[in-house]
Amino acid sequence: MTKIAFIGLGHMGLPMARNLLKAGFELSVYDLVPEVVAELAAEGARAANDTHDAVHDAEVVVSMLPASRHVEGLYLGDDGLLAYIRPGSLVLECSTIAPDAAKKVHQAAAELGIELLDAPVSGGTAGAAAGTLTFMVGGDNAVLEKARPVFQAMGKNIFHAGPAGAGQLAKVCNNQLLAVQMIGTAEAMALGVANGLDASTLAEIMRQSSGGNWVLERYNPWPGVIDTTPASHGYEGGFMSELMAKDLGLAQQTALASGNSTPMGALALQLYRLLLRQGLGQKDFSVVQRLFGEPDNSTGSP
Repeated sequence: MTKIAFIGLGHMGLPMARNLLKAGFELSVYDLVPEVVAELAAEGARAANDTHDAVHDAEVVVSMLPASRHVEGLYLGDDGLLAYIRPGSLVLECSTIAPDAAKKVHQAAAELGIELLDAPVSGGTAGAAAGTLTFMVGGDNAVLEKARPVFQAMGKNIFHAGPAGAGQLAKVCNNQLLAVQMIGTAEAMALGVANGLDASTLAEIMRQSSGGNWVLERYNPWPGVIDTTPASHGYEGGFMSELMAKDLGLAQQTALASGNSTPMGALALQLYRLLLRQGLGQKDFSVVQRLFGEPDNSTGSP
């Protein structure tokens, strides 16, 4: 039985780790929040005392952390986790971080004889819970084949994006497009409802027409259109706006470094930074709807 250490049990990490347990892997888990560690321990995981304890005897290490600084802080330096992972082990770094940060961790791992893949995910908390995530993998293809059974326990679509850092490049492109789709959908929903259209009817018309997109299919930002979305539950849960702002910032850094023009991505970043200034960073990223209008609770009108 493969021994896996899982570090980072947030909104995404917790259900991902749970699916590894369900698949029969032997799991050690660690997070800064003791309650979530205890939750998985009650389901059969080993509760680690710290990150070093978590990776003891692990054959595979999976990490899911908020940002580049957390990943570099975890793995690099004299007391970094790479120094405590056995050579020949496999590291699956599933956080969304800067491509350059991913390359830095790749290089440090290779120097210690550790195989590493940067493998950010798409699919949200619902996909994490259902085990249908998409993995965008950067690194050696032969290493990916070794890691495939672990990925398959957590996801449905596994893409080899290219060499070290390529997974992160694919992820920032995807999330920039997602943010632009969300903003455009929110703007169109507000426009239609403000002029007398029923929100659900408008959403279905656009979904079946040339404006159709993933947001309209699965994640409509207008409250009440799709009962299961964060928008219909006070924009709680899901993918936090502060994380979308972080990812859009990574996209802009990448564009600047390569000389690409990304005006839509730049505007999306400014709108999400505005949401953060309004204190909405902890809300799901579909809360961008509030910049354009949403129903008044008492009247149902925008």
